[in-house]
Amino acid sequence: MSLAPARQGAGGVHHVAFRTPDERSYQECWERLQSLRAPSSGPVDRYYFQSLYFREPNGILFEIATDGPGFATDEPMDKLGERLALPPFLEPRRAEIEAGLKPL
Repeated sequence: MSLAPARQGAGGVHHVAFRTPDERSYQECWERLQSLRAPSSGPVDRYYFQSLYFREPNGILFEIATDGPGFATDEPMDKLGERLALPPFLEPRRAEIEAGLKPL
């Protein structure tokens, strides 16, 4: 029996993320993927952390992400979550992103 591919939507899982505590272990993950010739995103700078994306053989998307520099990069720790903070690469889309937010 063959099932139809999953579709993205409410209640679905987009990807599974794993943390790596430092740049060294992040680099080791990247080198391991390269040695296996596994397709991946290559290193991605997310401003708050570094990411590396790859799919396992069944198509599930995995992310390896560093701990730092962290979400306190652009606002004080005691103010985190009080306003929408965006990394610089998303600032040009602020109005569009804010328009799509639903009140909590």
